[in-house]
Amino acid sequence: MSSSLPPLASPLVRWTLVDDVALVTIDNPPVNAAGRDVRAGLAEAIARAGENPRIAAVVIAAAGRTFVAGADIREFGEPPVEPFLPDVCAAIETSRKPVVVAVHGTALGGGCELALAAHARVAAPGTRFAQPEIDLGIVPGAGGTQRLPRLVGMIAAIEMIGGGRRLATEEAARLGLVDEIATDDLVAAAVAHARRLVGHSPRRTRDLTVPPFDRVAAEAAVVAVENKARRQISPGEAARVTLAAADLPFDEGVARERATFLRLVASDQAAALRHVFFAEREAARIERIAGVAPRPVARFGVVGAGTMGAGIAVAAVDAGFEVTVVEMNDEAVAKGRDRIAAIRDRAVASGRLSAAAASQKLAATRLATDLSALAGADLVVEAVFDDLAVKRDLFARLAAVVRPDCVLATNTSYLDPNAIGEGLAHPERLVGLHFFSPAEVMRLAEVVDTATTSAETLATVVAVARKLGKLPIVTGVCEGFAGNRIWAVFRRECEFMLEEGALPQEIDAALEAFGLPMGPFAVFDLSGLDIAWSLRKRKAATRSPDERYVAVADRLCEMGRFGRKTGAGWYAYPEGRRTADPLVARLCEEESASKGIARRAFTAQEIVDRLIAVMAVEGERILAEGIVARASDIDLVFVTGYGWPRWLGGPMYRAGRLDRP
Repeated sequence: MSSSLPPLASPLVRWTLVDDVALVTIDNPPVNAAGRDVRAGLAEAIARAGENPRIAAVVIAAAGRTFVAGADIREFGEPPVEPFLPDVCAAIETSRKPVVVAVHGTALGGGCELALAAHARVAAPGTRFAQPEIDLGIVPGAGGTQRLPRLVGMIAAIEMIGGGRRLATEEAARLGLVDEIATDDLVAAAVAHARRLVGHSPRRTRDLTVPPFDRVAAEAAVVAVENKARRQISPGEAARVTLAAADLPFDEGVARERATFLRLVASDQAAALRHVFFAEREAARIERIAGVAPRPVARFGVVGAGTMGAGIAVAAVDAGFEVTVVEMNDEAVAKGRDRIAAIRDRAVASGRLSAAAASQKLAATRLATDLSALAGADLVVEAVFDDLAVKRDLFARLAAVVRPDCVLATNTSYLDPNAIGEGLAHPERLVGLHFFSPAEVMRLAEVVDTATTSAETLATVVAVARKLGKLPIVTGVCEGFAGNRIWAVFRRECEFMLEEGALPQEIDAALEAFGLPMGPFAVFDLSGLDIAWSLRKRKAATRSPDERYVAVADRLCEMGRFGRKTGAGWYAYPEGRRTADPLVARLCEEESASKGIARRAFTAQEIVDRLIAVMAVEGERILAEGIVARASDIDLVFVTGYGWPRWLGGPMYRAGRLDRP
């Protein structure tokens, strides 16, 4: 039986009395972030419950689709405002009356810490628990690193806090994080659980000891976290503070955690990661399709089963689409099937997919040799050779087969989609959808809005890209769109520095020390020099004689040095090891001499600053032309499509910080 209680001061937290249990409900849509008003409401509820003789226990629940999905990130970088989350957690934990949380949806970050501080946790099936603070460049700051290992054990806690692992309800219950799984009414189950605790001393997480664990294995888990993080600081710090829970009294461990949190939240890496977080939120706001409903897409067609087409097909099957792939003949179909199978085999070998699931997904991928197999498709993506005539011919033939409302997407990297669609029936359904290789892995998808693309088509492809697990960035039409256009400028500037005195290994070393996982010349060798060479040869006839042009890459290709696949490119690869090659240094010196350029030494900082600056200048041009909506979209292109670490924030972000310490 419910009865009212005097209202709380916070507008985001309400409470009512269910017999003798106070039901405290957080209502801060959309994700119930633990902002100041939520924290204040919880603190007030716990304090007043402790003083009210009618209340025997407390249940904390949340309205809407989720429990607390983290702190209010808008408060990060701002002066802290009381009540602080650690104090709220401490108040919950030290309450003399039992406090139970009813968790559904997600309990992330600060939400998970609130749950850890309670005396018991009741969860709905399908709930996810995680401490993803490392994604923002920080560590948990409200006792998560000290409470979690006391409940789930040290190894699991390191994997969650340092490695970002999420626990589903069933595993969380098995490890000890969840005390009861509610199979019916979550709140009713939590109220009943709380009532059973009345009259017993509260089980405070802080008073538990960390279960025995293998110290060597725990240290290895920390090292694994640090290695995987590469140069991002927060994962290793988070893992180390978590491990300290086994060695320090609770209060000392919490103090160490809080000091680490405050130090990292003010760091450059955390600021960059917050920038990327907000950039992704902004990227979801696409003015042209505001209020436009996407068309339903169930049947997904792919033309071409090369590396890109195979990857697109895998991503589409994984997203739940009914997928048909068309190739030109039986031999091409067989090779395409082998490519798709190889992707599945790699997933099985890595443990990401079971052999049975791989077989099922492979069987679900239909391959055919006739475009008529796509007659019922809702959307078709072409992934054929990047040649204008080839693509025009394909779309003309497709238009005769598919429905008039079937969305047609071109995966071109450089060609003008407007030119591809010339003469196409119903050109409003044509759009660019540029995936990045490997398409089944890379998160970026540039959605290219052509001169004829309808708002409905654009909305449909954006929705499909999201369902594929991609981050869609809408761009206008220009050569290379946003990413490859800036990458071309970046590449050109690298080659200019070769003429002026730098060597490939020096440029790569500078950028790898800066934080990129691989330097540009190593990347060129990995992707193959012949592809860009073919493009340069096609454009040679229209290149201005006044344009500065560095011929070293052409000379390497003329020698058959196409990169790793031929055993040599910008580097030599004896026994597969990347090695600086004196031959390349000689070619660079000859290029300088032929143009009368005096070579000089470059510092690593000069290399980095120069490349960021030219990228930013080209980015500003793209913005001025309206190719993308905002500078942060450019940052996302490089973070999600070119391996730029999130903790560097992207080239536009870095350019704004060039003059800062």
